[in-house]
Amino acid sequence: MIKATNDPNGSAPRAAGDGTYDVVVVGAGAAGLNAALLLGRARRTVAVIDAGEPRNAPAAHVHGFLSRDGLSPATLLELGRAEIARYGVRLIQGRVEQIDHGYDVRLVGGPVLKARRVLVATGLRDELPDIPGVRERWGKDLLHCPYCHAHEVRDRPLAVLGTHPGAVHQALLLRDWSDDVIFFAHTLELTAQDRERLEARGLRIVEGEIEHLAIVGGRLRGVELTDGRAIPRAAAFLFPRMVPRDELLTHLGCAKDDNGWVTTDRTGRTSVASVWAAGNVIDPRAQVITAAGMGSTAAFAINTDLLEEDVDHAVERRRAAARGRDR
Repeated sequence: MIKATNDPNGSAPRAAGDGTYDVVVVGAGAAGLNAALLLGRARRTVAVIDAGEPRNAPAAHVHGFLSRDGLSPATLLELGRAEIARYGVRLIQGRVEQIDHGYDVRLVGGPVLKARRVLVATGLRDELPDIPGVRERWGKDLLHCPYCHAHEVRDRPLAVLGTHPGAVHQALLLRDWSDDVIFFAHTLELTAQDRERLEARGLRIVEGEIEHLAIVGGRLRGVELTDGRAIPRAAAFLFPRMVPRDELLTHLGCAKDDNGWVTTDRTGRTSVASVWAAGNVIDPRAQVITAAGMGSTAAFAINTDLLEEDVDHAVERRRAAARGRDR
């Protein structure tokens, strides 16, 4: 039988006699950990499974998170893991291979956990363009989210790489943090409207494909083009192709929207009974604080759903006992 970890006072909830958890959470980022925290405090038996591949690992700091602004992503997760442990939540390092209807959560090379409810918070992965220097500087001085990182490079010479249609909006937004923003068109076909909007905001557009990012002394120094031009820049922004890690949800048959993202209701409930999803796996725009809130919302809904089931079972047992006495 798999048991939830004991808390320091020995009062942690236990898994059911058959080893079934009330909730298995897949993914221990902000969404998964915050959901586990609330469910643990509700005295639910919870297991959290995590493969240890956080999307924001390359970043030095988390920003825009009230009371946690400037904290490193690793420290934030470490604090979260310590908090859920106080409430008897079990954290398992591993990768989930498959979730079966029922719900059996199968780990690669590991045990099978039974769950009454499942929350998938596996996030997304950033697919980066094949430009030399991009991977080396990603999350350092090659950045993605202006709200997360632009303040730290404010008033410096910035570049926006035209590798994705979202780069245009990114560049328009960054103009509020710096008077010196260059849009490198690269392979992106700009419309006349795009050009007008960029130029109206005071951005310079540089045509030509990017050869590589110039890195000197472990820092980004500029952008070099295939025609030999080298343009100094202190930091750059890139809009990656964001791919949800939703294979587990896809296997279960969860409905998706026209863009290929799993759809949920306001609480994170998917189209498949007893399965919720939260965080970047369903919303590419969710920041760390947003994902944590989504985990909290899902946890409330999951606990309410479990309560309704518990009450229904209690009523059935009471009625069965009454019928037995009447015989």
